[in-house]
Amino acid sequence: MSSLAFEILQRPEFALLRVQLEAGQRVFSEPSAMAGMATSIELKAGLKGGLMGSVGRMFAGENLVVNTYRAADGPGEVLLAPAAVGDILHYRLSRSRLLLQRGAYLANSDGVEVSASWAGARGFFSGQGLVLLQAQGDGDLFFNAYGAVLQVDVTRDYIVDTGYVVAFEDTLQYSVSALPGLGIGGQAKAFFFGGEGLVVRFSGQGRVWIQTRTIGPLLNWVYPFRPQKRSD
Repeated sequence: MSSLAFEILQRPEFALLRVQLEAGQRVFSEPSAMAGMATSIELKAGLKGGLMGSVGRMFAGENLVVNTYRAADGPGEVLLAPAAVGDILHYRLSRSRLLLQRGAYLANSDGVEVSASWAGARGFFSGQGLVLLQAQGDGDLFFNAYGAVLQVDVTRDYIVDTGYVVAFEDTLQYSVSALPGLGIGGQAKAFFFGGEGLVVRFSGQGRVWIQTRTIGPLLNWVYPFRPQKRSD
């Protein structure tokens, strides 16, 4: 499978993906990601991976519909921008699998299948939903984060707050639990109400990508400044 020609611009705060397609080449993305494209590009929107695969992606926080961009009338470029303010990363799949958090998927080449991966109770307690996204196959995958991204090479054990996990390789085992050191009350709040203190404990060998920001603390910071209706 040939690789896509691409570059990531304006990183890390306002990253933009530019893909240069050769004649007949395709790239797939979230439907709201297209920022611009050449007139030689043919755009089609539709389900990918069948109805069940599309529904699974929807429950994993992605859109039901996927856009397909094909260089139909000669080569051309496609500009893709994620919804979140932050960086874009490239991962080359080679008969391998990468797990993504909700909303992290941006685009992929031919040869890559993106579907839902059941996470069981681990996903439920993490506050990230019942499923994760999994990307597998042989080709190019692009995913995005909120903020900049730190890559951590795990060689034994590592702990990450659930809200900061962007993606990780399936060579890692993981479990979700309360942050070590929390009292019984703090653990109960974390598990039953999705509060702070839930972490992912990774073990084994592999890479995990961590974003430098998460939306929850930002909303908490903004909340006191919200406009309020005054009673007469």
